[in-house]
Amino acid sequence: MEEEAADAGGVTPKDLPMTGVRVIDVGTFLAGPYAASIMGEFGAEVLKVEYPIAGDPMRRFGTATTRHDATLAWLSEGRNKKSVTIDLRQPKGVDLFVRLVAKSDVLVENFRPGTMEEWGLGWKVLSEANPGLVMLRVSGYGQTGPYRRRSGFAHIAHAVGGLSYLAGFPGETPVVPGTAPLGDYMSSLYGAIGVMLALRHREKTGEGQIVDIAIYEAVFRQMDEMAAAYALFGKVREREGAGTVMAVPHGHFRTRDEKWVAIACTTDKMFERLTDAMERPELSSSSLFGEQGKRLAAGGEVNRIVGEWVGSLTRDQVMERCIGSEVPIGKLNSIADIFDDEHYLAREMLVRVQEEGCGEVAVPGVVPKLSETPGRISNLGPPLGNATYEVMRELLDLSAGQIAELRQRKII
Repeated sequence: MEEEAADAGGVTPKDLPMTGVRVIDVGTFLAGPYAASIMGEFGAEVLKVEYPIAGDPMRRFGTATTRHDATLAWLSEGRNKKSVTIDLRQPKGVDLFVRLVAKSDVLVENFRPGTMEEWGLGWKVLSEANPGLVMLRVSGYGQTGPYRRRSGFAHIAHAVGGLSYLAGFPGETPVVPGTAPLGDYMSSLYGAIGVMLALRHREKTGEGQIVDIAIYEAVFRQMDEMAAAYALFGKVREREGAGTVMAVPHGHFRTRDEKWVAIACTTDKMFERLTDAMERPELSSSSLFGEQGKRLAAGGEVNRIVGEWVGSLTRDQVMERCIGSEVPIGKLNSIADIFDDEHYLAREMLVRVQEEGCGEVAVPGVVPKLSETPGRISNLGPPLGNATYEVMRELLDLSAGQIAELRQRKII
């Protein structure tokens, strides 16, 4: 598999910070498994354990490709993994899985709490097999509490975590805060952090532990000062459209050529720079809108004035003037805009990989950027079961005959 711009700095896999760590990803879809993908980008060996017949349902979620077992979503988010098929509903499959856990460092699962226990694969069993195991458990509501057994997806977590209530315009129906499953990505990021902390603890003590992530909590943790504001003053933040009650002007503005820009002036100095760009310095005088309090009190008027100025110019003209005056501004990029953006190119945030049966596939680059040991993309979402034989033969020491029998019995 050919890869472009993925091994920046000539770093080889043996140099990466997670090299030597083996991760088992037994989850489905995105919340949790994305954490395993991140670890794989930085050198971990990630074994994706899937049901033998159909595999992870994410293989069929999203835009279809010419590869029968892979959508674009699977190719992008299943990257840096090897696929191993094991039927966990069969006792022999459970035995194989426990043996695999015994030779691994991290286990990632995202089933409804209690499911792993029903399969005979709860923490007690797995930690006895591997006392140093770090087990990442991602679920809609966490492993404890009255909602623990409820189904949870990113869309529900956005609602329960308080994000969806804020999305939209005042007095109107709350909208989806973007069509991307932000809660799944956020919970996986917290999950990856939790795994790193738990591995650090294991270095000191030799002890493993559970990392318990609730998707709604990952969303709620992003809600800045709202908990404190409600507890102290009973303040409930409402939908504010593209703006915010905390700063003006701070929103989205349409340009003359029917494009959009985001402008964020959170201080008096920033607003002064904007009025310079607008060639309207009088607007930042103390008698008009030079103080934050006055701008907030006259938010509608300030946004109208800024909107009219933006609407009189093309997007390129607005960008040039604001950047020249050091005003915080950005384009509202469509994915087409992103592919034309020189900064994305310079930062290697679009990586193109040749995938057999699909051609060249572009996927988001690796985050974060490490100066000495940058991550890489070794492969896109793997074919179902592509590493089953390798793992059974080399890691679990099974003979070719034993592996053939397991295949015949549809255990692998």
